[in-house]
Amino acid sequence: MAISKSKTGVLLVNLGTPDSTKTGDVRKYLREFLMDGRVIDFPFIPRWMLVNLIIAPFRAPKSAGEYRKLWTDRGSPLLFHTADLKEKLIQKLDPEKYLVSMAMRYQNPSIEKGLEELMKAKVKKIIVVPLFPQYASATNGSVIDKVMEIARTWQIIPEINFISNFIDHPLFLEAWTELGKEMMAKDDYEKFVFSYHGLPERQIRKGSVEGYCQLGACCNKYGPKNQFCYRAQCFQTTRLVAEKLGIPQEKTLTCFQSRLGKDPWIQPYTEDIIHNLAKEGVKKVLVFSPAFVADCLETTIEVGQEYKEEFIELGGEKWDLVPSLNSSDTWVDCVKDLVESRS
Repeated sequence: MAISKSKTGVLLVNLGTPDSTKTGDVRKYLREFLMDGRVIDFPFIPRWMLVNLIIAPFRAPKSAGEYRKLWTDRGSPLLFHTADLKEKLIQKLDPEKYLVSMAMRYQNPSIEKGLEELMKAKVKKIIVVPLFPQYASATNGSVIDKVMEIARTWQIIPEINFISNFIDHPLFLEAWTELGKEMMAKDDYEKFVFSYHGLPERQIRKGSVEGYCQLGACCNKYGPKNQFCYRAQCFQTTRLVAEKLGIPQEKTLTCFQSRLGKDPWIQPYTEDIIHNLAKEGVKKVLVFSPAFVADCLETTIEVGQEYKEEFIELGGEKWDLVPSLNSSDTWVDCVKDLVESRS
């Protein structure tokens, strides 16, 4: 009698979302998210006081209102787009070889639940895919850290592989190129803005190799010394996508959004870019958000609505957002290749 072969487990992990738009659920999400020492890298006590006594109590009601603007009949876009990606990936991968699960780093479905599903199926190997193109300690690093924290409690630990980043994967670039071309066919845009989620400067400096990072022109080239610098990876993503789209360098801008607190974050800030474009008399802008593979609060609301309103108020005419990859066929093919290349 032939012995059935064990499968390889695949765990797709995105950031997370509140369970609902109720203020209590949003507050719960913010507390878990911001208490992560890789997100707010302060010592535990001051971090606890900042999050539980200041940020969560006062930010939750406003954030709940923002989530209500985002929510659809299917719930949180970040959650259902990740679920759609999972289902399409299952159809692409050999069911005899792979078992696919999904999780959110914060809230539900949890990484614990996703790993438990794979371990119950007695997989021989686990491939963890943090769905963040550019490596950052606060995203990819946090997912890796959480998986290792859970796995070290197991009596038997199978082989575990992590995808740390995929900014130069041909299909990742092609997926953005397809979406960009579709939008560019609709109008003659004057400038192309690539807006990424920001990080505190101190986090970039902590990961600097031999003091290489200067948070400036060092990101104009991408190589061994800055291959894990989040800022450098963002600039490299912009260069690669713009090149495939044939966008001239002088029409391309890279910037960073979603600041929190008063400490300096990596620059240039998206808000400053908006003001500069308006001063220059630029009227039509197309915006990409290549740090996000699924539409979410930071893309749909922050970039797509709030920044648009600001640009229009300053005299601009058009601020269009390229949708995220979500579950586009080319993006699914990219994730399939990432998985199979580690099998």
